[in-house]
Formats: sequence, structure tokens, C-alpha cells
Amino acid sequence: MVALDLPLDRNFDIRLRAAHRLWLALEQRPVGPPPLAQSIASRHRHSFALRGVDGWLEGNSYREIAQGLFGMNRIPGRGWKTHDLRSRTIRLVQMGLRLMRGGYRDLLRRKGKDKDDIS
Repeated sequence: MVALDLPLDRNFDIRLRAAHRLWLALEQRPVGPPPLAQSIASRHRHSFALRGVDGWLEGNSYREIAQGLFGMNRIPGRGWKTHDLRSRTIRLVQMGLRLMRGGYRDLLRRKGKDKDDIS
């Protein structure tokens, strides 16, 4: 017999789903996707954010970071200050900074449908 002790805290729902998956595994039944599995788009966003903050910490401009992330051909010669990729690059760098400063722990908690959607 296996027993689990689950604390009634703010992560109870996640722990309960994990315990259910453990029970399914012990019964040799399909466990399904992990409760905190990220979508492919979310994983790409986090990857871009971390790459962007690496470029920013190296002293690159947002234009240079955008060129590295999205390719030279997508960055306009003129109108950079109002281009959507500039805003997106800045948001990605800010997201990377939040992750770097401890926000990565939030990835272990579900915050709603997809609140980390920043792009």
C-alpha cells in the first residue's frame, strides 16, 4: 500500500494532479501530459527571451538583438522606432530579465490559461 501526504497549500491542485499521475503509473495506465507542460509557443517565447537577455547583457542594441532573433531580412532599414519587432524585442528582453531575476520559479506554478503569453 502506498500513501501520500499532500499539504493544503496554494499548489495543492498541482500536487493532486501529480499524485493522480503517480497512481496511474503504479497501475500501469497511461499518465497523460505533465500538469505543467508548456506549449511549444511558450517554450519558444522563453527561449527567445533568454537569448534576448543574453544579447542585452552583452551590450547589444535592441536592433542587433532583433536581427539575431528574427533575422536580418525582417528588420527594416527605416522606421525601426515604430516597428512591431522592436516592441516585441523589448518585451522579450524584459521577460528574460524577469526570468533571470527569479521569475523562472513561476514556470513551476500554473497561473491561468497562458498568462505568460508575451508575444
